[in-house]
Amino acid sequence: MAVLLQGSQAFLDGELRPADILLSADNGRFVIEQIADPGTISPDDQRVVDLEGKYVLPGLADVHVHLREPGFSYKETIETGTKAAARGGFTTVGAMPNLSPAPDNLAEMKKQVEAYQRDAVVQVFPYGCLTEGGTGHGEILDYEALSEHAIGFSDDGFGVVEGDVLRQIMQEVAKFGGIVVQHTEDLAISGDGYINDGPYAAKHGHKGKPGEAEWSQIARDLDLVRETGCDYHICHVSTAKSLDLIRQAKAEGLPVTAETAPHYLALCEDDLQEHGRFRMNPPIRERSDMEAVQEALVDGTLDFVATDHAPHSKEEKDVPLAQAQNGVVGLEISVPVVYTHFVKNGRMSFSDFMRVMNTAGRERFDLGGGELAQGIPADLVVFDPDCAVTIDPSQFVSMGKATPFEGADLFGRIDATIAQGTVAWDPEKLFVEEPSDGSGAQR
Repeated sequence: MAVLLQGSQAFLDGELRPADILLSADNGRFVIEQIADPGTISPDDQRVVDLEGKYVLPGLADVHVHLREPGFSYKETIETGTKAAARGGFTTVGAMPNLSPAPDNLAEMKKQVEAYQRDAVVQVFPYGCLTEGGTGHGEILDYEALSEHAIGFSDDGFGVVEGDVLRQIMQEVAKFGGIVVQHTEDLAISGDGYINDGPYAAKHGHKGKPGEAEWSQIARDLDLVRETGCDYHICHVSTAKSLDLIRQAKAEGLPVTAETAPHYLALCEDDLQEHGRFRMNPPIRERSDMEAVQEALVDGTLDFVATDHAPHSKEEKDVPLAQAQNGVVGLEISVPVVYTHFVKNGRMSFSDFMRVMNTAGRERFDLGGGELAQGIPADLVVFDPDCAVTIDPSQFVSMGKATPFEGADLFGRIDATIAQGTVAWDPEKLFVEEPSDGSGAQR
């Protein structure tokens, strides 16, 4: 079967332009056979899909997700998490290693890779742990062996507690050009805090977590980068002070990159409610921090957006703030949040949107892909930029439903996703040929 996509704008060579795209089926997988000017591909003997007003984009990449399997499949599974990725427009994800058993050795890493190859509906690249068990304070590992499969090394959820241990880790990882990916949090400072240490916490009697818990560990880590030369990436940046340190490091030419998540770009403690869906780590901060994070994404201090998709059960999140687990889901809301707050309002070009949602993350971790080109398996999404969407967690594919964006009115909907040639999300059956009604006509 061949499918001709007509009437869309396609993201090609860094820009949107009108184009028709012909897909052919090769052993059940779609391949991009031709990309051409509108009206130049004959529609004979092909299923024609009218995409007027919509965009055809390369599949997006989210390099920071938690798929929870093995060990926590009551929260999420590889299948449900990657289906959520497809619904959100992501055909490539980076999976964090806070699992049980943790992939802190090559044998467990190979088991994890096999599970992804078997159960995932999008491409999954795993991280290896930084310490034994991934707890931030265990023994160091054989990172070079893990690098056979790992795109980087992280104990996400925990920062490496002891500077001397992190120094050893960086020295070892630097030997083969690996990347240390840090959850930056000084537990001695954050203590048992669970929301921002600001006016809301004081007013409502909550335990606050100071921004210093984040930026002080970034400062320590950057000194170690200066000493070791190790490639270093900072997860989910939330404070203005952290951004000052990152800017300085980049100005020095240090091998440093950083990401933030949708909730730090669009929410602050003014938006807090007394519900577990507003609890994450780091917490959403003061308005000035949010505005600094927004500006840093626009000016390139922050390299890209990653969701930190962190599903939990209803029992763990549908509770008051103080009782909830840290973490919110993000795969199915990231595109409309970022598109609405940065492209729709004119703060960012669509090309820059694609950079922070796709190419920058792929390039940082050498994942490949992320383009539309003739002769390769289709890895693409159909995006409706003008569609108004109201975030309804009951419609999520993810087992996790907790998002602080519940009820938000946004723009931008993913209509279909093909991941590495296979249809992964297609509620309108754009790519599925329906049976004939007897007259020979098909939709």
